[in-house]
Parts: sequence; C-alpha cells; structure tokens
Amino acid sequence: MQLHDLRPAEGATKKRKRVGRGTGSGKGKTSGRGTKGQLSRTGASIHAAFEGGQNRMTKRLPKMRGFNNRFKVEYVPVNLDALERLFEAGDAVSPETLALAGLLGNDSDPVVVLARGEVTKPLHIKVHRMSAQAKGKIEAAGGTVEMLPYAANKNLPRS
Repeated sequence: MQLHDLRPAEGATKKRKRVGRGTGSGKGKTSGRGTKGQLSRTGASIHAAFEGGQNRMTKRLPKMRGFNNRFKVEYVPVNLDALERLFEAGDAVSPETLALAGLLGNDSDPVVVLARGEVTKPLHIKVHRMSAQAKGKIEAAGGTVEMLPYAANKNLPRS
C-alpha cells in the first residue's frame, strides 16, 4: 500500500451541498433561505436570546438577589452509624481513613461528624467539626475526640 492509495472508509465522507445551482438541485433560487427577511441576507446572525422583538426571557425574569459567600466552608457530613459499620474497635478515624473507606470524595474536604446512630466501640476520631451529641456518644463508648484545624483559604486562619 502506498500513500496515494489511502482513501477514507466508505460512507465516512459526504460531498458538500452546492446551493444556488438551479431548481433541479433542490437548493436553487433562494438556496434554502426562504424568501426575504433578515435571515435571507448575507452576514445575518441573530443572538440566541433574541425573541423577534418581544422582550427577551432574561429581561422578563427578576434580577438575582443576594450573594454567594466565597469563604463559606462546606463540611462533608458523616454519621455515627457509618463509623460503627466501617471501623473496628480502637481504630483511628481521620479524613484520610474516611476517604479510603469511601465516605469522602477527597481527604482534603472538611468533615463534620453527626449523631445519627449509635457507637458501641471505642474509636479515636480526628475531624474538623463534631456535634455535641456525637461527641457525647463517642466518649460514652470509650472513644476519644480530637478537632483538626481547617483553613478553607490558606491566607485566612480558621479554627
């Protein structure tokens, strides 16, 4: 096989449509543009939001209110019943071990432990935030709790 023998696969290419080449072609006279009007002219383009002179949707809707806080910290919730199910007695629970267990998408995400469920094993937990009820249940089961600092923006110290 030589370079000049190469051809595209059968059906892979189509001939371009030649418009304005007589009525027999199916695209003669007005070349498929209809008659008259803005879109029949050369260089015509209408932006996507144009509605024919009617007030466009973006102007009819009320303006967006409020603002988005750039510094808001979104904690990933983890409940006690999940910790009870996934960890053995005496295990250390941290964002890294939670990510390995599949409870976090990313071990750099801040974690909050919530009190749904019961804990019967002593667990050593290091997270960024914890509800008071969850802390009470963990300590009642013989576990320990340590809070990790979290800085959402490295320039802003957060505790």
